[in-house]
Amino acid sequence: MENTVRVLVVDNNEKTTAKIKEQFSSHAVIKVVNTIENGTEALDYILKNSNEFDLLVMDLILPEIDGLTILEKMKQEGIKKKIIITTSLKKDYTINMTNNYGVNYYMLKPCSMLALETRILDLTNKDLIKSKELSENEKQVHVAISKLLHQLGIPSHIKGYTYIRESVFLFYQNSDAYSGITKEIYPEVALRYATTASRVERAIRHAIEVSWTRGDYELMEEIFGNSVAFDRAKPTNSEFIATIADRLRFDRKLLHV
Repeated sequence: MENTVRVLVVDNNEKTTAKIKEQFSSHAVIKVVNTIENGTEALDYILKNSNEFDLLVMDLILPEIDGLTILEKMKQEGIKKKIIITTSLKKDYTINMTNNYGVNYYMLKPCSMLALETRILDLTNKDLIKSKELSENEKQVHVAISKLLHQLGIPSHIKGYTYIRESVFLFYQNSDAYSGITKEIYPEVALRYATTASRVERAIRHAIEVSWTRGDYELMEEIFGNSVAFDRAKPTNSEFIATIADRLRFDRKLLHV
């Protein structure tokens, strides 16, 4: 398929490979074609199946043969692929060595799935919002988010509406990102809309304030519970985003599935 990015993952950490496979299992653009945990097996696969993948995501620390050796062999054989290195190695020497082998991006572990997704799409000239067709499930999620935000009184013409909608969608896909909403989701939304994370945060705060003055009070009480009481503070941005995402995740009727 023309818009598909075929990704080979080489990492000896089973949890990491499983997480990457799960992250992109139903992605409309990114397809993980194989995951390999052994350096020797990885090199053998790359040499024999270089036409089966477009981008390599690889750790440098591997059993039997390390990542640098694989990169060197790929260069010798003229195998040119987009390459993202994900590793815990922070030495300048190692980073400089990878540059000699055509590595496009170097990510220190632990790295978020959102960041990895963005780098893959950037390197392959794919835009998650503009260039890919959403799956039916993703379309349903977007519709459900928009419906809820309108019911909560957030007008679609303000920037905060767009930023909240995107933030909720990202959090819906990555439920373990609560602690990283400020450090991961805001920067990701900012990158997609050519703005800054601080502006995203301010716009979302403004949208929540608008919601509190014009939204459906009964619905707010149902979703947010006691936090909507007039003598208590409004939910924080993170609480708002996480609560809406949880509502979507557990209320299957909203998604018609």
